[in-house]
Amino acid sequence: MKTPQGVHRFSPTAALLFGLIVTLVTVLVYSWYIIGQVSNLQRLQADLSDRNRMASLQLLRIQSDLNQLALAMRDMLAAEDATPLTSWEGQFQRIRVDFEDALGREEQVSVVERTPEQRQALAGAVASVWTAVDRVFALARAGRPDEARGEIRTALQSSLAELASAVGRLLLQTNETEARAAQQTQDIYRQVQRQVYWFLSIALAAIAGTSLYLIDSNQKLFARLAALAEERRGLAQALIATREATLREIARELHDEFGQLLTAMGAMLRRAERQVPEGAPLRKDLREIGDVAQSALDNVRGLSQSLHPSILDELGLDSAIQWYVSTIEKQHGLQVSYTRLGAPVAVDATIAIQVYRVLQEAVSNVARHSGARSTRIVLRFVAGAVELDIVDDGRGIGPAGRRGLGLVAMRERAELVGGTLDLLEPDGGGTLVRLRVPFPEPATPPLAAGHRPDAATDGTRLGAA
Repeated sequence: MKTPQGVHRFSPTAALLFGLIVTLVTVLVYSWYIIGQVSNLQRLQADLSDRNRMASLQLLRIQSDLNQLALAMRDMLAAEDATPLTSWEGQFQRIRVDFEDALGREEQVSVVERTPEQRQALAGAVASVWTAVDRVFALARAGRPDEARGEIRTALQSSLAELASAVGRLLLQTNETEARAAQQTQDIYRQVQRQVYWFLSIALAAIAGTSLYLIDSNQKLFARLAALAEERRGLAQALIATREATLREIARELHDEFGQLLTAMGAMLRRAERQVPEGAPLRKDLREIGDVAQSALDNVRGLSQSLHPSILDELGLDSAIQWYVSTIEKQHGLQVSYTRLGAPVAVDATIAIQVYRVLQEAVSNVARHSGARSTRIVLRFVAGAVELDIVDDGRGIGPAGRRGLGLVAMRERAELVGGTLDLLEPDGGGTLVRLRVPFPEPATPPLAAGHRPDAATDGTRLGAA
């Protein structure tokens, strides 16, 4: 950024934009990473839970089959000699089919890591049980029930107990594996939570640092803008004061120098006219020259009043506005009505001239841009303030008019004296320009209301000298 004095100043925009992009990219990348990790963890947890639950169910199914085998063997040993042992062969076959199915399913879904020795021991225990069962029913079919029952008491019960012990260990390992998986899941969740906390802390620190930098930059920028605004206000005030002083000086020169010169010329012409005999052509010519000089004098005085109305200094704001209103219809072709509310108060000269200039600019805008036929001017003296309303019946002010140089100048003048300028739209159409300027209560008494604008003009005509 380059200041009006030509000093290059660093702009925080690039740094703030870079910081914002880095923060957003970091948040997006880390959010994508966290979401992916949590999703994977959820899938892993669901898979482990499902597999452990299915493995546990199959092991419980195997234990149920072993319990059925044990009950069947008890019944076989307790049965009378009249009950053949081969009658249990179908039940044992059904249990064997269910057992092998459950064992195969458990091996597919089990998450327990088994060593080759464990697999070999389990397979041996299963084979030992079904080998003993086959021998028992082979002896029973051969008509040797006592040897078959002896096989049940010795080999089959021992093999079945060994297999039940192995299945119990598998079930215990499955439960332990499920507990470890749950603990690992909790650990992973806590690790992710810690990472999220760290990231949030870093992100908040970055945001806080960026915000502090932005606040500091904005404070410096606003301070600079305030300083520039103050400089601009001071410059505008100096320019307006210089302009008013220049106009006042030109008006005084016109009134004093050219006015006195034309007045002297008129007096000389009148004396010369009196010295010419009646009816002489020269007397008529001198009278015509005097009328021309008088007209020039009136124009000079009118121009002097337009540049800086001396009536404003002599009789006050109310009288100056009355005189100006009397010239509006002639200058702009507008029908104007003027109303004063409240007793006139002696207003500071600086405030009075700015109010008067705002009135001139507002009336000029009405005449040039609004298409109005009439204008109403209201001057109000209220406690501690003077208010001026200029209302027209034109087409109103558009967005472009609100940005015009005339309106900007009016606002500048209002701000210079601590006032406010508002543009309103009355219900009946047109535009209402309202100026309000506060001022301290005057120490001097109010002006008399009987003064007329023409009292401020020089009453001496050319022939009065």
